[in-house]
Amino acid sequence: MLAILSALLPTFALIVVGYVLRERRFLPDSFWPGAEKLTYFITFPALLFSNTAKADLGSLPLLGIATAMLGTIAICTVLILVARPVLKVSAPTFSSLVQGAIRPNTYIGLAVAAALLGTHGLTVTALCVALVVPTVNVISVLACAHLGENDRKPGVLSLLRDVAKNPLLMACVLGSLFNVLGIGLPPIVGPFLEVLGRAALPIGLLAVGAGLDLSAARRAGFPVGVSSIGKLVLSPAIAAGLCLMLGLPDIELAAVVLYAALPCSASAYVLARLMGGDAQMMASIITVHTLLAIITMPVIAILTQAV
Repeated sequence: MLAILSALLPTFALIVVGYVLRERRFLPDSFWPGAEKLTYFITFPALLFSNTAKADLGSLPLLGIATAMLGTIAICTVLILVARPVLKVSAPTFSSLVQGAIRPNTYIGLAVAAALLGTHGLTVTALCVALVVPTVNVISVLACAHLGENDRKPGVLSLLRDVAKNPLLMACVLGSLFNVLGIGLPPIVGPFLEVLGRAALPIGLLAVGAGLDLSAARRAGFPVGVSSIGKLVLSPAIAAGLCLMLGLPDIELAAVVLYAALPCSASAYVLARLMGGDAQMMASIITVHTLLAIITMPVIAILTQAV
């Protein structure tokens, strides 16, 4: 238990530091959008590519991981749709609740995997990223397009093109391709990407903290509470059940369950704002999820060790 807390607390401490730095105006506000852009387009793709390119993918139960991860997303999506009459919210607000049910914060996920599960766990998490990113993006865009207030209705080809251009997905796909072809990490370029990737986790976590909106959290009500229980408790429970049914090994089980337990990604706010979702509700969900995850994720990590 102490080892788990020692590994996880620095991850969440960086989020707190990011929040304090922004509140105290230690850095200009213009710094944070640039930091997020650097993380999203440069450092995180470098980390994902270098990790997948050199990983032993042949030793992973790929089908089991995919079934558990995508099965969890499918079940959570169905559950939130079934719960719509009970929630009694507007269509735009419900589109934000759909995003809150399925979108994970990849930055926190990779940091937790690196801290707790080592290189092997980081590889499994990178595989989860490759599976989850396109899936949740498609579901989220469809939810916003059909429930949001804007008239923008993206076509199928436009939707697929946007998903295919996601830098995190592209990094996983290219890294896997280099791995399968036996190229691995090329000389000079490989070590360069590994060094660049080391900046991903601290910058990404600081940016997560800088994006927190405590005033939005104070406006949270019943729907946000339901969303928090669903994403931070029910989702990892479903993932754990599927992993046990599929007989996944310990590290794979822990990686999938922890990935399913992640708070909602800040990118959900951008999509809600652009496509007519309830952006204020989305800000509340993201902030409350992230704050509660400081408590829930260590507990879930401890429970996965006991399984």
